[in-house]
Parts: sequence; structure tokens; C-alpha cells
Amino acid sequence: MTGHEDGPDRAHRRPEGVSDETVEALGSLSKALETTERARGHLYSFHQLTGTADLELDRTVELLRKAGHPEWAETVRTQVLGRNVIPGHWTFQIVEAYDRTYYRPFRDIEHAAVEELAEGRDHLYEAELKEARRTVGHPDHTALPGTPADDGQAR
Repeated sequence: MTGHEDGPDRAHRRPEGVSDETVEALGSLSKALETTERARGHLYSFHQLTGTADLELDRTVELLRKAGHPEWAETVRTQVLGRNVIPGHWTFQIVEAYDRTYYRPFRDIEHAAVEELAEGRDHLYEAELKEARRTVGHPDHTALPGTPADDGQAR
């Protein structure tokens, strides 16, 4: 190897004095945050899908009118189109509240814990798991991108 031994880069090596338990706890915290990231993505999907459905209702109202059903067009327009999804809230307000009251504080705490407990080194648990599971010297098990066994080609 040129310039470093075969293994994770410094940013993914456990700082001296950091215990196995701390690495495991930070890995657990990271996993919980990643799950929250996925939940947040589903919340954005909910937001976008609900908005798309609401915009389609404009077309529904127009088509009902053209089809000779003005009473149904008016029912859809006044009872569903633009309706709150929960009392007082459109989906964007739910997303904002989630971000403000749960997601951002969670993300900030995870970041602060990594900074204080692991000198800001992210993904130590995963880096150590990778190192334990890879086959040193195998071209598809390189420790780092761009190392001699990694020619940049997809296999």
C-alpha cells in the first residue's frame, strides 16, 4: 500500500481510549437516527402524495361539472379539496413540526455525542464491522476507495 496500511482511514479508526461499549452505543444511536431518516422520508412521501392527490381534485371537479354532475363537483370542491389532514394542519405543517420537535434535536444530539465521545469520528461501529468481515487482499474487499485493488470498475 502507498501512504497507509491496509485498513480504514483515520476518520474511521477508533480514537485511543474509546471503549467497545462506547463504539457500540454510538453505533446504536446512529442506527436509530438512520431509522428516523427513513421515517422522515416516508413523511415527505406522505406530504407529496397527499398534495398530488389534492391537486388532482381540481381536475375531478372540472370533469364532474362537464359530465353534468355539478352537485358532486361542489361536494368534492367544498368537502375534500384543500381539507386539513388533521385538525388545523396541512401536511407541510406536520413535516415542519416533526422536523422542529423531533428530527433536528435527535440529529443534533447524535452529532454532539459523536463529537464528544469519539472525537467526531462517524460510523466507527460500521467501519470496524467492515474491517472484521472483509478479506484482506481480495480485490473486492478493499479497505478504502481508490486503493490499488480498487480499479474503480463495478464488478
